[in-house]
Amino acid sequence: MVDSIASTSLLGHRPVFQCSINKDGSLKRRANDFCKFPVSEFVGCPSICISSVSAQSRRTNKWGSCRNGFAIKALAAQLTKEAYSYREEHRIPKNLGYPVDTGSSRSSAGSWPPPNMADNSAIHNPLLRQEMMGCGWLGAIFEWEGVIVEDNPDLEKQAWLTLSQEEGKPSPPTYMLKRIEGMKIEQAISEVLCWSRDPTSLRRMANRKEQIYQGLQGGIYRLRAGSREFANVLMNYKIPMALVSTRPRNIIEAAVRVIEMEGFFSVIVSAEDVHRGKPDPEMFIYASQLLKYIPERCIVFGNSNSTVEAAHDVRMKCVAVASKHPVYELSAADLIVRQLDELSVVDLKNLADIESPEFGFGEPELEMEEEDEETRPSSAVGVDDNFW
Repeated sequence: MVDSIASTSLLGHRPVFQCSINKDGSLKRRANDFCKFPVSEFVGCPSICISSVSAQSRRTNKWGSCRNGFAIKALAAQLTKEAYSYREEHRIPKNLGYPVDTGSSRSSAGSWPPPNMADNSAIHNPLLRQEMMGCGWLGAIFEWEGVIVEDNPDLEKQAWLTLSQEEGKPSPPTYMLKRIEGMKIEQAISEVLCWSRDPTSLRRMANRKEQIYQGLQGGIYRLRAGSREFANVLMNYKIPMALVSTRPRNIIEAAVRVIEMEGFFSVIVSAEDVHRGKPDPEMFIYASQLLKYIPERCIVFGNSNSTVEAAHDVRMKCVAVASKHPVYELSAADLIVRQLDELSVVDLKNLADIESPEFGFGEPELEMEEEDEETRPSSAVGVDDNFW
């Protein structure tokens, strides 16, 4: 590299000799030869290279030309070193601006290294922490109706029609009843049916609607096929389970006792715990907080598209159970089953394999750019006929 700079740059060019006539004390003319290089800019700084070599020394020293060449190469090497040091200083900043993470402020913005949301420093066993940061640990969030027990949409529709007659309100149409599926009763009355916005009236109508439904239902619950078997498998693998519903807590706890599944669910989220129901993901977020899992580690089991929408909004995976909707209507879910015992723990671990920004993406796929045929130069080669 030094030889190439010495041969191609201004330093390797033939110097311009100039003669000047000076008179010394003896009034004799004396010619001084000056070897001057043009002024050039290098790395942003002007540099002037002037070399004065007397004609006498050049005549008497037969190695003068070689020494001048060595001096030029040495100067070129020095300038090359300065150039690379200049580039390194501007390419690699000395201070990255990341404060050292001491553990006291793991959630502070800009800390380095970034906190791992799946890691729990309270666990002192390194093997358990490694398993947790893999896809071995996960939480299951189940909806109550249509997933654990059989759902009867006709009873729900009849309860709304009875309430509308008692309150003197117009009967809600079918499309509106489908829209309020999974919503909290107060939310459905105020935002969809628009019957009232007074908190006292909303609470009274919600309680009355629930009484009507429980009277029609009769306190009889029928487990869906495969629900208990799947729950037993999760219990054997020590996977925590949560139960969410927009029903009141006392009704849900009584129903769990009726179907004899009291020790299965470590967390129960009911209507009193949230402000809004589906498609708002508030129930699922609160359940993941009680399970002490990040949303990416939770798998939601539901039976409607509103459940799939709410789960995906908070980066949770969703398994749809085709109980009252056909399979083709639930295609947005990550997995679709007809009953829960069709699933295995391997399926759940594959769903819990995180691909989110908190844990890093793989290499981005390169997209091939399509060339415009009109602007692409022609590859045809013209040959003169007279050439042959």
